[in-house]
Amino acid sequence: MAHDIVILGVFVADAAFRSARLPRAGETLIGTGFTLGPGGKGSNQAVAAAKAGGDVGFVARIGMDAFGEMGLATWAEAGVTPLVSRDADRATGAAGIFIEEAEGRNAIVISPGAAAAITVADIEDRRAEIEGAKVAVTQLEQPVEVAERFLRIALEAGVTTVFNPAPAASLPEGMLALCDYVTPNEAEAEELTGIAVGDRASAERAAAALLAQGVRRGVIVTLGGDGALLLDAAGARHVPAMAAGPVVDTTGAGDAFNGGLACALADGQGLDEALRFATAVAALSVTKQGTAASMPARAEVEALLAR
Repeated sequence: MAHDIVILGVFVADAAFRSARLPRAGETLIGTGFTLGPGGKGSNQAVAAAKAGGDVGFVARIGMDAFGEMGLATWAEAGVTPLVSRDADRATGAAGIFIEEAEGRNAIVISPGAAAAITVADIEDRRAEIEGAKVAVTQLEQPVEVAERFLRIALEAGVTTVFNPAPAASLPEGMLALCDYVTPNEAEAEELTGIAVGDRASAERAAAALLAQGVRRGVIVTLGGDGALLLDAAGARHVPAMAAGPVVDTTGAGDAFNGGLACALADGQGLDEALRFATAVAALSVTKQGTAASMPARAEVEALLAR
């Protein structure tokens, strides 16, 4: 069955620890809270896109265990169709998230588990769904050769491709030429270009370098509280951040942005309109604790946009 949006990525269980500040190396802190819930960039993006109104299929590999069942329940609740392989030999992945209470800043360690064993053959098995989509999205938590094959199949079928290069890693030559849009944050843009990104001007220089490496239509550098910087054939534009309430937890904000962008592009919105929609999704997501649970419904996004 075809879906407007197909996302390749990782599902992991997020173990989130809250404390007054982030621990230093070798230090033990007494925490102020703990939660266990669904996570993984690809899964978060799929949930965000579906809750924002998108028709989403999610390609992944999970284990035959309790964390895998958590993933299936998460997607069922959000309205995501799982296009997943079950792995009897490997556990579903997990992530440790450390959240600073005052500012919501975080540090994350991820162990992908079964997701790291996904193969190009798994992607070929989902060729029909990928080719039938309007928008295809992936990241780099699964093996890079798998992400590359996914993007190539989508591009050759005329599907709009969105690549969120996170976590930052070296890319095969020519991979960026498979991407209509690339959405790095500041650190990822620097990793890919060697240009330190600390403001809009440097973000524009990094975006120009990525376009020169082959990105087809546009580069969107997300800038945290300063919104995002878009560079495409029409030039550079700054997309301001939105305020939706007090910041509680920034975990998953980038995933919310990418999921919202995919939803808006699949809806046929123009790029500037789609970026405003994505910004609203991200703004709402940081006002709640957690990842999948923080992704806003379509009505919430429309209400914020109407302010």
